[in-house]
Amino acid sequence: MSRAEMDARGWEELDVLLITGDAYVDHPSFGAAMIGRVLESMDLRVGIVAQPDWKSPDAIQVMGRPRLFTGVTAGNLDSMLSNYTAARHKRKQDVYSPGGAPGRRPNHAAVVYSQLARRAFPGVPVILGGMEASMRRVAHYDYWEDKLRPSILTDSKADLLVYGMGERAVRIIAARLRDGNPDLTGIPGTARLLGGKATAAADFSGCVVLPSWEELQADKQLLLKLTRVTEAQQTPYSGKRLVQMHGGRAVWMEPPALPVDGAELDELYEYPFQRLAHPSYREPVPGFATIKDSVIVSRGCAGGCTFCGLGLHQGKFLSSRSVDSVLKEVRRMADSEDFRGTVSDLGGPTANLYGARNGHTEACHNCHRPSCLWPTICPHFGIDPAPGLEMLRGARQVPGVKHVFVQSGIRMDVAVRTPEYMKELVTHHVSGHLKVAPEHLHPDVLRRMRKPAGDFPAFMEQFHEMSAAAGKEQYLVPYFISSFPGCTEKEMGVVEDFLKRERWNLQQVQDFIPLPMTASAAMYVTGLDINTGKPIPVVRNAGDREKQKRMFRPNQPTARRPAGNPLDTVD
Repeated sequence: MSRAEMDARGWEELDVLLITGDAYVDHPSFGAAMIGRVLESMDLRVGIVAQPDWKSPDAIQVMGRPRLFTGVTAGNLDSMLSNYTAARHKRKQDVYSPGGAPGRRPNHAAVVYSQLARRAFPGVPVILGGMEASMRRVAHYDYWEDKLRPSILTDSKADLLVYGMGERAVRIIAARLRDGNPDLTGIPGTARLLGGKATAAADFSGCVVLPSWEELQADKQLLLKLTRVTEAQQTPYSGKRLVQMHGGRAVWMEPPALPVDGAELDELYEYPFQRLAHPSYREPVPGFATIKDSVIVSRGCAGGCTFCGLGLHQGKFLSSRSVDSVLKEVRRMADSEDFRGTVSDLGGPTANLYGARNGHTEACHNCHRPSCLWPTICPHFGIDPAPGLEMLRGARQVPGVKHVFVQSGIRMDVAVRTPEYMKELVTHHVSGHLKVAPEHLHPDVLRRMRKPAGDFPAFMEQFHEMSAAAGKEQYLVPYFISSFPGCTEKEMGVVEDFLKRERWNLQQVQDFIPLPMTASAAMYVTGLDINTGKPIPVVRNAGDREKQKRMFRPNQPTARRPAGNPLDTVD
């Protein structure tokens, strides 16, 4: 992170410079750390500038000009989500900054950092990556600015955008540039903004042409079509190249990269991560404290929920580490001096889909459904609880480990179909409270979320029965979303009535945020159902949104408080 550290290692120059909007934490949950370790495995010299002062190029010139390229990421979250709440108020804390200090990353950080890199290092390729770049690769709606924005490539002036999990793409990029080959075309999981001449000469046959930026500005209803088409082509096996015109220039998107799996996935998580924040920080990074003693065991999200960007970023095809690799990491954690005996999480996007399989049949390769689990679980989706049971039981046997908890999300429709796994979870791996995410209870709202209806009551009953059988007093902490497209006070009444019956007052709730490129954002903007194309009501007024939030606390005497007293929220 500094010239002094370079000198200590005998480096005269960097091969690659990475700029990130997060603090530098050397843990595989942090994107810049993972990409840095991948490049290091190629014997490249990597520098990381974390949360630089974006007002001057000097802030990113501290280690000199990189030889190959500058990589840019806004961080683990979209910078606008990091900076602003659902009510569009500035956040009081940034959990990915030392001390939780807000204001250390700019709005639209990926754009700002890219432009900064252009000024600081003329002629050095700029490569965009991370969640913000991934979810803004096409024209999209920005909730916090309440307007449509063009592809992030048009504003950032980056040479290439890597979307999704970027380990494979970054290896190809680095290898080509190291070998003196500046051609960055044809790399799966990347997008480029073609120049005017290149656009005019391009052959778009075999490509899917999306509604253009100009067409979207003239008719925002086209955002629904854009979203449907983009979701349908989000498969590495049969997805086509996508093209979106911005004036006389084309954003050209290659099909997604194949998921990293097997020994290749194990290798990524066995790089020599220090599992520490950089020693230059004098204050802890709150976001790191919550995952410090956790282990990522899988990738990908097969749910396709319309409010979530994971499926569009990590992809819907699942990959799981081997049990041996996971236990090796647990043993390394247990051997560290600051380990206190508790593994806080063995998880990923969905904890109980570890070991599940999709993408392994020809039918999967030709499938363009955004979800493998909705409206029903696909018959080709392979659910196998055995690897998960082996992993959980093995982790408990590691010397020095007292507790192993599962804090990542649980897919309830899968859990009720795998009672042996459920029993193991409830008996040994719940810390007293298990977080679950029914999201809503009204069937029409759930359908627009692409979530199954009716599973939560069955899951509740099973959880409480198994907890009682294990002699444990344990509780569920449910997570619901208010003001989702198509949800009025009438639909929220179903949730309110349920909470009254169960005598629950939720302490953490989510006021809906339409994230860029998601199907829920398309519904929010157009007022049309993503599944049917029919009109639906959309709550946009702050007062109406506040009324729905207050319905999460029906048993509290002050629940019917006046608008303007916001409830606690989490994102």
